[in-house]
Amino acid sequence: MKRCDLSRSTDARAHKSSCYHPPMRTAPIYVELRIRAPFDALWEHTQNPDLHQRWDLRFSRITYLPKDIADEPQRFTYETRIGFGMRVQGTGESVGTHDTPTESTSALKFASDDPKAIIREGSGYWKYIRTDDGIRFLTLYDYKARYGTLGLLFDRFIFRPILGWATAWSFDRLRLWLERGIDPAGSAMRAIVHSICRLTLAFIWIWHGLVPKIIVRHPGEIAPLEQAGLFPGYETEVVIAIGVGESLLGLAHLIFWNARWMYAFDVVVFAALGIGAIFTIPELALQPFNPLSFTTVLCALAIIGWFVCRDVPRARRCLRTQPGRAP
Repeated sequence: MKRCDLSRSTDARAHKSSCYHPPMRTAPIYVELRIRAPFDALWEHTQNPDLHQRWDLRFSRITYLPKDIADEPQRFTYETRIGFGMRVQGTGESVGTHDTPTESTSALKFASDDPKAIIREGSGYWKYIRTDDGIRFLTLYDYKARYGTLGLLFDRFIFRPILGWATAWSFDRLRLWLERGIDPAGSAMRAIVHSICRLTLAFIWIWHGLVPKIIVRHPGEIAPLEQAGLFPGYETEVVIAIGVGESLLGLAHLIFWNARWMYAFDVVVFAALGIGAIFTIPELALQPFNPLSFTTVLCALAIIGWFVCRDVPRARRCLRTQPGRAP
């Protein structure tokens, strides 16, 4: 991308003075993350469309259009897959860039005539601020939503929060690529595997705590306590209490989504429960879907989650509120 003097750009000055603000006064989307990487590498991975589309969840394809005059703004088209074979398309234009010894700024405008797109038109910028331990990479952008009041409500309460999260998640995926050499496709796969592990373990804890122990009070849950002679006369109450605890553990897996230690906790607890059940009632090991095989699968799932969770992109690593602005 050819650099121009943003401070002398009429379009850029207009953007600086006012991003688009819908009548409902939704705040612009702001995301900031410190990336410890050379400036040239960060610039290349954000300005090169082939590299940009690999890490940014908001775009499936970015294509620069040929320029008739070298100094004219760089125009481009973008495309985003929204599922079920559908895509949203739009166009954009690089307003220009501005450099100082400590920071660089790249501004742009974008729009879409696609009726499937909630965004009608908008503008924003990327800023690269050099620091002693890396680069403060940040973006601020805003847009006008289509479809009147209904579109504004949908944007404010659903679309804009999702778009802000996707921007922050993508920034962290870029950080992992530049700092740790983890390819964006690998980051996405890690996130998918982590989600499968986390949701499956949460479901198992909640289901086994809520359904057989609290709702149904299945005899198979009470019988082991009776056979072991534990808590005589209070077996049902103890099973219900265990069910409450297991259900809360399942919810904790969802609340503390990125807590890596929970996978280690799962391995220890599943192994203890499985071994305890076999030692208490050895014949359980001979039954179909017995505690031994079930525990082995659950421990393997938790171990997989432990390994992939470390380098999963996380939107929460980013600053989401513009400094000096109330949340």
